[in-house]
Amino acid sequence: MTTIAVLGNGRVGGNLATALTRAGHEVTVADRAPGATAAAARTAQIVINATPGASSLDRLVALREELRDKILVDVSNATVDGPDGLPADLIYRGSSLAEQLQEALPDTRVVKTLNTMLYAVMTAPAALTQPPTAFLSGQDPQAKQVARGLLEDLGWHQEWITDLGGIETARAAEAAILFVPHVIRSSGFAPFAISIAR
Repeated sequence: MTTIAVLGNGRVGGNLATALTRAGHEVTVADRAPGATAAAARTAQIVINATPGASSLDRLVALREELRDKILVDVSNATVDGPDGLPADLIYRGSSLAEQLQEALPDTRVVKTLNTMLYAVMTAPAALTQPPTAFLSGQDPQAKQVARGLLEDLGWHQEWITDLGGIETARAAEAAILFVPHVIRSSGFAPFAISIAR
């Protein structure tokens, strides 16, 4: 059992918290109250960032001490929304939220994953008609191995997980969010994920 703090209690955070609790982990979901967020991060072994990507950097930098020596699993995308509320552009062009977090939090081991799919797929990948792909980006091999274990607990098969390499590879995974509005407009709001076919 691992102690996990999920920062963000929306659809993504709530979905992950429920599934990880069901898998046997001790999970705390932190709301927006600064004290609650800091306390949850301080006592957790792993922190999952499921806060809105546009404000994630400021929120997490404020938790620098609480996140020291922790694994931070970042599942958010930092985007500028269009008039319809769907992602229209990336905030960190030529970079990524994960890279910005790693640079701002050098004593935290950041791993990017689960950001290339609609939230329902994060905890039910086998529900799709073909295997999806979950990508891992991060500097620390051990942290990525821990994240891989969490993915397995969420129903991801090993062969569905692709380690892209260092944290700089997160910019490619984060750019995949720009597919989302076009797919939704074309096919409706049904669960889907980016998949590498071999």
